[in-house]
Amino acid sequence: MFAIRYTTVLILIVSAIIGFFVYTTTVHPSRFAFKLGLDLSGGTHLVYNADTSKVPAGEVADSMSALQQVIERRVNAFGVGEPVVQTEQSGALSNGDYRLIVELPGVTDVNQAVAMIGQTPTLEFKLLKQGMEASTTLADGTPNPDAFVDTGLTGKYLSGAAIQFGNSAATAASGPMVEVTFNSEGTELFSKITNDNVGHQLAIFLDGKMISAPTIEEKIDGGSAVIHGNFTAAQAKQLVTDLNLGALPVPITLASTQSIGAVLGDQAAHAGVVAGVIGFLLLSLFLILWYRVPGIVAVASLMIYVVIMLALFKLVPVVLTAAGIAGFILSVGLAVDANILIAERMKEEISAGHTIDASIREGFARAWNAIRDSNIAHVIAAVILFWFGTSLIKGFALVFGLGVIISLLSAITISRTFLLALGLKGNTRVTRFLMRSGINF
Repeated sequence: MFAIRYTTVLILIVSAIIGFFVYTTTVHPSRFAFKLGLDLSGGTHLVYNADTSKVPAGEVADSMSALQQVIERRVNAFGVGEPVVQTEQSGALSNGDYRLIVELPGVTDVNQAVAMIGQTPTLEFKLLKQGMEASTTLADGTPNPDAFVDTGLTGKYLSGAAIQFGNSAATAASGPMVEVTFNSEGTELFSKITNDNVGHQLAIFLDGKMISAPTIEEKIDGGSAVIHGNFTAAQAKQLVTDLNLGALPVPITLASTQSIGAVLGDQAAHAGVVAGVIGFLLLSLFLILWYRVPGIVAVASLMIYVVIMLALFKLVPVVLTAAGIAGFILSVGLAVDANILIAERMKEEISAGHTIDASIREGFARAWNAIRDSNIAHVIAAVILFWFGTSLIKGFALVFGLGVIISLLSAITISRTFLLALGLKGNTRVTRFLMRSGINF
């Protein structure tokens, strides 16, 4: 009994410390503040389709990862707080379309958001086929795709860009030019291309437009190339800025936009909190009136459960959305369900004539299998939703999955410890009334 009561005191102390952490980091500015999604804080949600048709199947995942990093650098350069940039496949099959999701909290002007992402240039190097010098463009002025051969060298391998002025050693061009430097992998690929194609023209494409087609005069081992296209100083500077922020490894096109005002987000957050508080109070009232002592213990364990979940939201951290709050409230309902199941099992043991202490222990033992199996099923469902769902569904699945796991702790460990620590003995009329449910004595 001493060990049980010592554990109870320890649980209360730890819970108080966690509760103090949640309160202070919520009331006062802190790096542990709740992170709210767009539907709660307001902002812009952009969805881009990524064209991976020209990317080898084995390189699609790497290309999408590089795309995500490029867009993250571009968004972060504008100082947007807590941006979310992620990629996803529209279907579970390996040939599903790929999308880029960009969430910009606090940016409610869609045009500003689209401009912020910008048309980050897609840089490509292609070889001009022999005999096709006069057929590089079609009637409408666009490049003739049959005249060029992909080399595999793209902005994906770019490490930096800088402006050059004056005459180019490799060409007769003058004025502003842009020197691009490749990473180690790009340097090796560029060296091989120039070595194998001396005397051929290597066309440089920016966003699908050919801006230069210099002739390869010798093998280039330095890992750099000069882009010239009759740039003005301002154009060259902008191009360098764009390239340094990252040239896209795959083209993207804007598919959809959604803007949520800050007022609407505040209303959604307030409504979610109010719904949660009212629901918790009603559940607590029902548990106490119907289940008496087990109900009081269940409410105490649920309060600790809520505090632990709020702390996890701050520490993980979890980006809370309206769907996430719904998942949290649903997980509270599952925690209540577990406590009700335990209370009913204890009631059956008391009705069978067992002592209060034995009924508590046996009630938890009998309820465990059902609680375990149902919660495992819920965790599996949360994992599936998180793995295959969109960003909105993933938020719900993450909060719901965490809630189910923590609810097991509160319902089985904390509630059991608290009930045993009360030290209720015997099988008197009073103890039977305190431990049984409903209106029957």
